Parts: sequence; structure tokens; C-alpha cells
Amino acid sequence: MHEHFFQCPHCWESISMLLDPSATSSYVEDCEICCNPIQITARFEDAVLVEFNAESIEQ
Repeated sequence: MHEHFFQCPHCWESISMLLDPSATSSYVEDCEICCNPIQITARFEDAVLVEFNAESIEQ
């Protein structure tokens, strides 16, 4: 597991998330602070995080 810190696109708070390098690279997870949905995209190469994106999925 890889711990990654990023800023929520809704409430702008800094949050952390555990990422599994062997798991699907795109999914939706709720912010642990404001509970709004975030589209998470993570890409690993040789178990190293090379790309991470957290976007709001609300209009």
C-alpha cells in the first residue's frame, strides 16, 4: 500500500489515501472531511506512483 496526500477538490482540505499499486487505477471515493465524491486516478509503474489525479465529479 502507498499512502498519498492530496487536496480535496471540494473543501480544499489536505487528506491522505492508501493506494494499492495492484488495484484498478480509476475509481470514486468520498472525501473523509466533507464526504463529497472524488474521481481518483492513479497510475503506478513498478510499484511507484507516477501519476495521480483527484477531480470533483459533481457539476
